[in-house]
Amino acid sequence: MNKIGHILARYTAWVWGLLAPLGIWGVFVVAFADSALLGMPVDAVVAAYVYKDRSHLLLYVVLASLGSALGSIPLYILGYLGGEKVLRKRISEERFLRIHRSFEQHEFWALMFPGMLPPPTPFKAFVLAAAVFEMRFGHFLVAILAGRFVRFGVLSLLVLWFGPQIVGLAGNLFRQHFYWVLGALAVAGVVWLVLWRRRTAKTSPSSPGTS
Repeated sequence: MNKIGHILARYTAWVWGLLAPLGIWGVFVVAFADSALLGMPVDAVVAAYVYKDRSHLLLYVVLASLGSALGSIPLYILGYLGGEKVLRKRISEERFLRIHRSFEQHEFWALMFPGMLPPPTPFKAFVLAAAVFEMRFGHFLVAILAGRFVRFGVLSLLVLWFGPQIVGLAGNLFRQHFYWVLGALAVAGVVWLVLWRRRTAKTSPSSPGTS
C-alpha cells in the first residue's frame, strides 16, 4: 500500500508540474487529455483550481466541459470508422443492445446522462456508442458539453461548501451506491425536462387563429 501511495503521489506531482505553466488553461488541457488519451485526475484538478480561485468558478467549469467535449472527437471518429468491433469487445452483448435502444429512443439523453457521472462510469464506451449508432455530430458535442457542465458545476459547488476533499468522498459514495445515485440523477433529469417543456409551452407564441 505504501508503494502504491508513493506512485500516486509522484503521479500527482508530475501532473501539477505540467499544469503550472499553463495557468487557467490547465483545466482545459487535462479535461481534453482525459477524454482523448488516458484517464487523468480531471475532477481533482477542477476542484483544486476552483478552491484556489473561486472567483473564476464558471470559467473553470466551462473550460473543463469544453476540453472534455473536444477531447472526445478522436474517439468519435474512431467509432464512426469502425468502432462497433471495439465497442463489442469492451461491453457485453446485453449491454450493447441496451445502449443501442437508449440511443434509438433519445440519443441526446443517452449520452448526456453518462457525461454527468463521475468515474468509474465507462464514459468512453458511450462516446464510441454515439458514433457507432450514428448520432449527429453537433448533438454529440452539445450532449457531452451539457453533461460535463452539470458534472463539473455540481463538483465545484460541493468543493466550495466542503473543500477539495469532497472529490474522494463523492467518488467512494458513487462506487458504493451506484444505482441509487444514478436513479437520483435520472429523476432530477426528468423533473428538469418536464419543467423546461412547461416553460417552453408557456413562452411559445399562440398558434394561428387563437387570441
